[in-house]
Amino acid sequence: MPSFAQRALDLLGVTSAAPEPAPEPAPARAPGSLRQLRLGDRVIPYTLQRARRRSIGFTVGPDGLAVRAPSWVRLAQVDAALHDKAGWIIAKLAEQQERRRRQEAARIAWGPGARLPYLGAPLTLVLAHGREARGGLLLPGMHDAQELHLALPQDAAPEQVRAAAQAWLMRAARQRFTERLDHFAPLLQVRWTRLRLSSAATRWGSARTGGAISLNWRLMHHRPAIIDYVVVHELSHLRVMDHSPRFWSVVQSVVPDYAALRRSLRDEAVPQWD
Repeated sequence: MPSFAQRALDLLGVTSAAPEPAPEPAPARAPGSLRQLRLGDRVIPYTLQRARRRSIGFTVGPDGLAVRAPSWVRLAQVDAALHDKAGWIIAKLAEQQERRRRQEAARIAWGPGARLPYLGAPLTLVLAHGREARGGLLLPGMHDAQELHLALPQDAAPEQVRAAAQAWLMRAARQRFTERLDHFAPLLQVRWTRLRLSSAATRWGSARTGGAISLNWRLMHHRPAIIDYVVVHELSHLRVMDHSPRFWSVVQSVVPDYAALRRSLRDEAVPQWD
C-alpha cells in the first residue's frame, strides 16, 4: 500500500524517487579496490580505480577519498603521490566531515513549529486545520520570517507533516523554475521543452539535447541567486553539452559571478528529507 507521502506526491503527478537521467550515458566502470594508508597520525581509507589516464587523480567526496591511476603505475607510486598530497587530502576530508555535521544539524523535526530554509530564509511550519490552509498557505510571520500554514491537525504524524510540506514546496518549485527558465532561455538563445522535478540525492539538475530540463525541487532551500545559477547552468547545456571552457563562457555571459554561486551551492548544507 503506498505511503501517505507517496499518495500526496501522486496527486501532483510527480514520482519522487525516480532516478535522475544523465545528459549523456557514462561508460561502465569497474569497481575500485579498497585500500588504506597512514598520512600523518591518521589512517586514511581510499578506493583505487585503474583508468585510462596519464596521471594519478584524487577526489574527496561524501564517500571519502577516491584515487584513479593509470594501469602501469605501481602501488608504491600511488602511495607516494598520496603522501605528497597529504595536506590537501586531510583538509578536504575535514571539510566533508564538517559538511555532514551541518547537514545533520539541519535535519528537520517534522511537527508544529518545524523550521526549514526556503529561498535562503527561515520558514516555520504552522499546523492550521482548516479550509483556509488547504494545500498550504504562505504568510508573513514575526521578525520578518515567513510561515507555511498546512491544513493538518496539531497531532498530525511526522510523515503527514513532511508529505504536506514537500507537496507544497514542489508546487512552489515548479512555478519558480518555470518562471526562471522562461526568463533565461531567450537570453541564452535556447528553447526548453519540458521541466521535470527531481529528487536526486546528489545532483541538482540535468539537460537533454531535445530541450528537457530536470531540476531538483530541493533547490528551493537555496537563495534565488543560486537557483538562477543552476537554471542557467542547465540551459547552457542546450548549447554546449559538456563542461568545456566554451560552456563556462556561456554560463558567465548571463551569470558573471557563477563561480562564487557554484561554491555556495556546494558548501551550503540543506536539510536531509529522510
